[in-house]
Amino acid sequence: MKKAILLLLCGSLALYACHTDPVPEAPSKDSALTGTKVDVAGIPSGIRKIFVLNEGGMGANNATLDFLRVSDGNYITGAFKKMNPAEGAGLGDVGNDIVVIGDEVWIVVNNSGIVEVLSAKDETEIAAITIPTPRNIAFDEHYAYVTSWAGAFAQYTYDDKGGVTLTDFKNPKGQVYRINLETKKIDGQVEVGWQPEGIACYNGRLYVANSGGIACSLPPDYAYDKTVSVIDVKSFKVTKTLEVEINLKSVCSDNAGNIYVTTFGNFATIHSGLYMIDTRNGDAVKKIGDYVSAMTIFGQTVFCIGNENELDWSAPRVYKGWSCTKGVKGAFSLPVNCANLHGIIALDADTFLTGDAGDYFNPGSVTLYHKGSISWTVPSGVCPGHFAIW
Repeated sequence: MKKAILLLLCGSLALYACHTDPVPEAPSKDSALTGTKVDVAGIPSGIRKIFVLNEGGMGANNATLDFLRVSDGNYITGAFKKMNPAEGAGLGDVGNDIVVIGDEVWIVVNNSGIVEVLSAKDETEIAAITIPTPRNIAFDEHYAYVTSWAGAFAQYTYDDKGGVTLTDFKNPKGQVYRINLETKKIDGQVEVGWQPEGIACYNGRLYVANSGGIACSLPPDYAYDKTVSVIDVKSFKVTKTLEVEINLKSVCSDNAGNIYVTTFGNFATIHSGLYMIDTRNGDAVKKIGDYVSAMTIFGQTVFCIGNENELDWSAPRVYKGWSCTKGVKGAFSLPVNCANLHGIIALDADTFLTGDAGDYFNPGSVTLYHKGSISWTVPSGVCPGHFAIW
């Protein structure tokens, strides 16, 4: 009897061992995609993919999604269309923002009026959410928040003598839409300033940069917006409006009480720049410096790349970098060698990816910089300008 019990126990242990053996993960659907091979040395550990959103051209319907698969160093172009062949129109018209949240990639497609939600594992579509002229996106643990121009536009006609006439326009105030992360449904919206762009979430509040990018060319004021709308996420209402500078663009948070905002200026007499909002000091606004074509943040340091000749269109495009930590401007050197810098992301304090738009009509390029040197450059889609890490 003891022998029988022992045999039964051994059999049970063997069965238990079979059930607890790890099951190999199935290859992702995009594992067969290949592209340009690059050296992934210098890319921080833990990064599986780096997504690159190529804006394309307004009205050209040629926004595309690239990604770098770090495991084998393949930089793959046009991934959305390859993984979603039933979507004949492709990703859409003007890719404006991209963020990875969990295992999902959220992409804002401006002129198409769509927020695409994809699987980060294989780029297949999970949902497509309709929002009028969406621009940028931010998240908290329950919601996605999307800025929208709410259908604002300006239409012009041109005569054979070079004259320009405003023939039609729409200029409502902008909106921020709230999307439930689980249901992928819109369940709220709130009015902000004219033509909102960047948005960041910190400590239960949203900071929204209003640009006035359409309003500046329309009657009666012909003026850019210069405000940041502050929204309480619990009530989902604007609680404060801060004055910063005209034509605001990007917003990011260092999660330590500092909100950073860039402005493009007026392209004639006012330079682009970086401003800081100190949430611990009554949302006080401080100017940090001029010349910001693009910014990225890593930890509590913002890295800015800009062109000192930005108001002189006949001058060569020479880009220089500087940094800011806790509102203090510091040194930062990156040998950016490109025709038209269109985007940047920090992978760590020493490693950056940049997007070069070139002539804005043909495919651009993406470059990896590591410890101040160029590691590699690869062809991308048209106007590579936005990055996300998975």
